[in-house]
Amino acid sequence: SPEFKSNCSLSEHDVETPFGMLHVVIRGAPKGNKPAILTYHDVGLNHKLCFNTFFNYEDMQEITKHFVVCHVDAPGQQIGASQLPQGYQYPTMDQLAGMLPTVVQHFGFKSIVGIGVGAGAYILAKFALIAPELVEGLVLLNIDPNGKGWIDWAATKLSGLTSNLPDTVLPHLFSQEELMNNTELVQSYRQQINNTVNQFNLHLFWNMYNSRRDLEMNRSGTVLNAKTLKCPVMLVVGDNAPAEEGVVSLSSLFPGKLTEAFKYFLQGMGYMPSASMTRLARSRTASLTSASSMEGSRSRACTNSDSTEGVGTVTHTMEVSC
Repeated sequence: SPEFKSNCSLSEHDVETPFGMLHVVIRGAPKGNKPAILTYHDVGLNHKLCFNTFFNYEDMQEITKHFVVCHVDAPGQQIGASQLPQGYQYPTMDQLAGMLPTVVQHFGFKSIVGIGVGAGAYILAKFALIAPELVEGLVLLNIDPNGKGWIDWAATKLSGLTSNLPDTVLPHLFSQEELMNNTELVQSYRQQINNTVNQFNLHLFWNMYNSRRDLEMNRSGTVLNAKTLKCPVMLVVGDNAPAEEGVVSLSSLFPGKLTEAFKYFLQGMGYMPSASMTRLARSRTASLTSASSMEGSRSRACTNSDSTEGVGTVTHTMEVSC
């Protein structure tokens, strides 16, 4: 069994699964019978690029002190990853989801609450379908259940490995307006994707993610439907998210909005104290541009938040726009 240190500790692990090796980073230590928070990043990113800003946000510490956090990097996407061998068959989306039960069992987690962005949201939703007993709830940011058409996929395949791969991925991560304005955030991500993510490995993951719709339709005739999930789900979409397949990374959202929404989501599941007036609750201000739309979501979400332990009876989908 892996050793867990203090609440603020980070430990890196390589976990062997039926579909290959996974790089996993554990933050903190398990808290009794509470689920772990398990994250899965978007294509073009890894757990550091996708989630560091969110989990380092000051108000987020009020949440993470109650949970162990498990960051999963897709095969070959972590910083410093070796190049995957020529001819390597990248796992399908179903197989990527099928790796996660092994991760949960390896660390002895009873269950998880998943946070996924883009491709990671899709993988976590798949995980909840194949192992519903292990998933207590999901936070899915800008999930795209349908994928690109075969023409777009073919164009991506034909593009091959080029120095412009980051520019191919960026329209998936940012809106056209953000790309046209060439903001500092876009420039930063272009540089980091180019310098910290192995481009060969990224190309394999990118192609597999874009081909998923055709593979699934050919195999089973089904497309992922959030209504089939048997756990509470919080759907989050950026106001300026790109059309259809577009995904906005966590660092380009206002972290305070998502942190507060996530807290209420956990309260509704019965996993966060609701009686005490925390700093997070006190910090609410009228400056949150989507406050009015979020209030309606919260009133639906906080249906069972009096208990600090145990799973609530929330069975709905909560939608938040950031």
